[in-house]
Amino acid sequence: MLTDALRDSLKRAQAQVNDLVLGKPQEVRLAFVALLSDGHLLIEDLPGLGKTTLAHALAATLGLGFQRLQFTSDLLPADIVGVSVYDAQARRFEFHAGPVFANIVLADEINRAPPRTQSALLEAMAEHQVTVDGSTHLLPQPFFVIATQNPVDLAGTYPLPDSQLDRFLLRLTLGYPGAEAERALLTGADRRDLIAKTLPVLSADDVLQLRRAVEEIHASDALIGYVQALLARSRQHPGVRVGLSPRAGLALLRAARAYALLLGRGHVLPEDVQALFAAIAAHRLVAEAEAGNGAALAKSILLAVPVD
Repeated sequence: MLTDALRDSLKRAQAQVNDLVLGKPQEVRLAFVALLSDGHLLIEDLPGLGKTTLAHALAATLGLGFQRLQFTSDLLPADIVGVSVYDAQARRFEFHAGPVFANIVLADEINRAPPRTQSALLEAMAEHQVTVDGSTHLLPQPFFVIATQNPVDLAGTYPLPDSQLDRFLLRLTLGYPGAEAERALLTGADRRDLIAKTLPVLSADDVLQLRRAVEEIHASDALIGYVQALLARSRQHPGVRVGLSPRAGLALLRAARAYALLLGRGHVLPEDVQALFAAIAAHRLVAEAEAGNGAALAKSILLAVPVD
């Protein structure tokens, strides 16, 4: 059970990030969903729309260790996970940890690195550990990856394979800000200065406690049946070549529990699933060539499955 103090801290944390990333309350909520679900977040949008600001704002608000990795074509796996260096005096190899050993890792423009480098994050994201020279090293907890990519400028990029996309619990876009939010950005203080002055609201222990609380949120048999119907429909839907896996269903349920927690409820509603479905399903659905994109298919699947 969550204490009233922790619930209040969670609300203040969301409010603080919303003060830094203006006009995007739903996107901020989805970022917290990914964090509390023990998942990872992929932000896909044009440059200059606040992808990196959102990552920095989350790290500052949570008071967690933060590392930013700028993915480039010459980045090597060892630049991410670390390397073993021979110590001549001790006559043994010593492991020097890479920047992935942080609570929050920002993989900026992840699709600019070649597949071999992208895959260096796979074990870290799935198992919360890395293996170098046969030795396994545990990552700090909580561990949360935020990756960004530009969907328009594809020159010199390497599209993320399906196996890598599936490691991201959610994919979201920020989009252009509204007129009021943009005006506040243009006339207000620089976001970097505001983030530098930001004080932590939650700690690592708080995040781990909130993740445990997410597991206690109730999902009824009827709700699980609704999720299963969405999975089944995705596998039979016209235009879908590869539907959603059971792992996608587990991700949807876990995220729906976190969404309910953020809204102050102890149980999941179908509306929670519907609010999250596109963000969880769109990047996992493999469409036929003429069927459009995953977001359109996800919306179509939602409309095709009634709520009993």
